[in-house]
Amino acid sequence: MSHHIIEVKDLQYTYPDGTPALRGVSFLLTHGETVALVGANGAGKSTLLLHLNGCLIPQAGMVRIGDFPLTRKTLPHVRRTVGMVFQDPDDQLFMPVVYDDVAFGPLNLGLPQEDVEERVMNALSIVGATHLKDRPPYRLSGGEKRSVAIASVLSMAPSILVMDEPTASLDPKARRQLIHLLKTFTHTIIIATHDLDMVLDLCARTIVLKEGQVLADGPTWEILQNEELLDSGHLEKPLRLQGCPRCGGERECP
Repeated sequence: MSHHIIEVKDLQYTYPDGTPALRGVSFLLTHGETVALVGANGAGKSTLLLHLNGCLIPQAGMVRIGDFPLTRKTLPHVRRTVGMVFQDPDDQLFMPVVYDDVAFGPLNLGLPQEDVEERVMNALSIVGATHLKDRPPYRLSGGEKRSVAIASVLSMAPSILVMDEPTASLDPKARRQLIHLLKTFTHTIIIATHDLDMVLDLCARTIVLKEGQVLADGPTWEILQNEELLDSGHLEKPLRLQGCPRCGGERECP
């Protein structure tokens, strides 16, 4: 299924103020992979994600989504294929009520009204938010906004799901619900996050970025136990790999 593939080759990007954000990033994601993108603040994670749905266009190197290299001419195809969930849900929710936000994408695809309604209600059902459909987004909690933002992407039926810090600002219950939801998806998923315990739960593969370059790319379990590697990337082991805080052992004290 080539439309589920992401290929990034020698991707480079420098911001207008001269700050280099990406310096030769390369990797390949195939159908059905759920991959974590981790690194310290300023490592280039968000800048990289913004290239995957065409918010940014490569200055050098290549991004390929399915069979299409990312260019200004291929943006409509790329944005139908890649659904992007931004770090701040308020960047995605701008309509008077939730239903209109989730319907916005399908309506812009020119779908018939009955198909739009089916997509909206299905997407809201998947994230457990059908009861919110008539609520204004500004009256929602952080977790509810996150769910609606995800629904607004799912209503477009993307082949690839890209998420920037999806557990940010979520309470523990909402975080668990999100992880459970993502485990049910058959999409190719790439997630930029500082939540390394979620990475353990969800992602078989992890890419570590440092100063705009790939520091490591491999099995999550191996990467998150490599203290030297994590320290080099200004990261720490997930909490549940750090042992008991009282005795330092691998298991909690009674």
